[in-house]
Amino acid sequence: MKAGRLRHRCTIEQPTQQQDPDTGAMIDGWEEVGKAWMAIEPLSARAFIAAQAAQSEVTGQLVMRYRPNLQLDSTMRVRHGGKIYNIEGVLQDNDSGREHITLPYSEGLNDG
Repeated sequence: MKAGRLRHRCTIEQPTQQQDPDTGAMIDGWEEVGKAWMAIEPLSARAFIAAQAAQSEVTGQLVMRYRPNLQLDSTMRVRHGGKIYNIEGVLQDNDSGREHITLPYSEGLNDG
């Protein structure tokens, strides 16, 4: 994989619950689990039309180098600048499974 494709420094977050210090209620939030250089690739027009036909919410893919110490799953999200990318799956490369990881994404709402 060419490093030039991986030009976006992204933050990987997982859902968490924390106790509100004032009310004691449990509130949903996000915590950072890592940062990675990624390629952010919207779907091509043909792939987007095919995804819509299958009623998929996937609008693109994130590509990053494989990292054995980082366990990714579809409950996580990626943040880059002011944009949120919801991870819809985790796909390892076809050859060794240890070169790169492709993360199909749907666009999420920015929660501030």
